[in-house]
Amino acid sequence: MKRKLFTFLMSYAFTATFAQTQIVLNTDLAKTKISKHIYGQFAEHLGRCIYGGIYVGESNTKIPNTAGVRNDIIEALKALKIPNLRWPGGCFADAYQWKDGIGPKEKRPGMINVWWGGVKEDNSFGTHDFLELCERIGAEPYLAGNVGSGTVKDLSDWVSYVNHPGGSPMADLRKQNGHEKPWNVKMWGVGNEAWGCGGNMTAEYYSNVYRQYATFMNDWSKDAKLYKIASGASDGDYAWTETLMKNIPHNMLSGVALHHYSVLSWQDKGPSVNFTEAQYFKTMEEAWKMEEFVTRHSTIMDKYDPQKKVDLIVDEWGGWYNVEDGTNPGFLYQQNTMRDAMIAGLTLNIFNNHADRVRGANLAQIVNVLQAVILTNEEKMILTPTYHVMKMYNVHQDAMLVPISINAPQYEFEGKKLIAVSASASKDATGKINISLTNIDYSKAHEVTINLRGEKFSKVSGQILSSPKISDHNTFEQPDKVITKNFAGAKLDKDVLRLSIPAYSVIMLTVEK
Repeated sequence: MKRKLFTFLMSYAFTATFAQTQIVLNTDLAKTKISKHIYGQFAEHLGRCIYGGIYVGESNTKIPNTAGVRNDIIEALKALKIPNLRWPGGCFADAYQWKDGIGPKEKRPGMINVWWGGVKEDNSFGTHDFLELCERIGAEPYLAGNVGSGTVKDLSDWVSYVNHPGGSPMADLRKQNGHEKPWNVKMWGVGNEAWGCGGNMTAEYYSNVYRQYATFMNDWSKDAKLYKIASGASDGDYAWTETLMKNIPHNMLSGVALHHYSVLSWQDKGPSVNFTEAQYFKTMEEAWKMEEFVTRHSTIMDKYDPQKKVDLIVDEWGGWYNVEDGTNPGFLYQQNTMRDAMIAGLTLNIFNNHADRVRGANLAQIVNVLQAVILTNEEKMILTPTYHVMKMYNVHQDAMLVPISINAPQYEFEGKKLIAVSASASKDATGKINISLTNIDYSKAHEVTINLRGEKFSKVSGQILSSPKISDHNTFEQPDKVITKNFAGAKLDKDVLRLSIPAYSVIMLTVEK
């Protein structure tokens, strides 16, 4: 009797602590490529993202650099395998005059950055600096064109400056400024947030503006066929997407953007570190909305583009909180905790699972701004929990999406519920299956069973990002408080994987034959 009671109590304790997540993977049915461009980053002339972050100048600094760009940041970004980097904005893009950022630095005119902090922009980091940075880190440049305050000729000239092989006034100017060969930049944003800081346009008006600007953005060689991205909707503005898909000829349109931030409210965004569970739950609720937005915008695009030739590009996403005390409100500097790791893991799973339409995305932003992957303070640099998630997930880049079905428990708070565990999976060129799991539950671990169908596998390995507290983060005093570690808790028995995923943690599993 005592033995039965003990068994019952142990069983009760187990089920009280763990809830079951059932996942089925059809490993032999992987047909859709997960575009590496889903793992893009975003660098805007905002706060200390460029100046004092990426770029420290070539003189008057003790920080090791190459042409003014920090060497430690170059190495960190190379390790992240960034596929593309968006620049110079954001809102800044539609105020930026690119010709002010070329030529001898001492002769470049300055401007006031009216969008971000009201500080002087000296244009010492310009087109050449950015494109050479992309070359060093192995990222494809994504240039955001000025449609809000610039002219059609301005944007046409910029395309010619970076892409024309020679014999044009802009190509000659590029050569005069020290770069003989064209960069052949393919990715171009035709304006940014045209419904807001990019000009406060209506969708109908912007559709015509897009057509006008795109007409004069020429393909100067077969190696630089332009990939033109329209300024898309914010959140659930489905009418915007419908208008663009209806009014812009699809042979002029490569992608349509979408922006969504996980923000508590625009009036009070809450703290980045000392947040409550109520604030945490609301942030996760906003992060999960990405599933709805991607699904519904994709459905509209399917109506006009059933062959899925036009891509959905989520070129701004991430967590947005109140700035750190004592910092410039316009610099958007915030800390990065395990909560941000949850946003990253959940969101990237959503993008992966919609790889048939989502073929690009850009986390906002790369250094010292919003949900940054890197923070700097003078000579010091730290990698954030978000950095570690994106590094874990980069195995999905250009791999084939493995179809997945998941039945996960709920994370409950004050009568509201969210799906606790999200997942995505891919098959790489060697046949390995990589499975990413994120448990957003604030307090509960969850038992996970994964059925591997279609092929036989013999071994499993893993990595985990977790920490004792949801508010844990890396600091300049403790740069390695939150880092990835080896995970040996997954057991493979024939075609079934079993593991327990702790509360607020991210796990990457690799199964091999």
